[in-house]
Amino acid sequence: MQHGNVSVMEHSLRVAREAVIISRGLRLKVSERDLVRGALLHDYFGYDWHHKKVGLYEILHFHKMHGFTHPATALKNAERDFDLTDRQRDIIRKHMWPLTIQPPACREAWIVTFADKICSLSETLHMNRT
Repeated sequence: MQHGNVSVMEHSLRVAREAVIISRGLRLKVSERDLVRGALLHDYFGYDWHHKKVGLYEILHFHKMHGFTHPATALKNAERDFDLTDRQRDIIRKHMWPLTIQPPACREAWIVTFADKICSLSETLHMNRT
């Protein structure tokens, strides 16, 4: 699960759809292929960040740090399994801005960052759009 009762896969699909809606709605010139692939892989970290079977301190620390650390893990996994463009790498690496200090460098990464915030908030507050 990612947020609320939404799986990571469903969240990633929602972020991709929201990113396309934003880019088309604003008539932004983007690489839609990079936009969608980056959105689909932005949370490709491969672990359940809600439950870690260790002591209470480690659980609290792990949960608190996930927002800061999972983009690098997702990027490492995506680079291992897929051929990525520079834009796709930027999307995955920086989608948690401002937690990831460096802001997105391309339009597609800004859009996915914004789409991810919209979807995450909606999912966390159980206001899911289908």
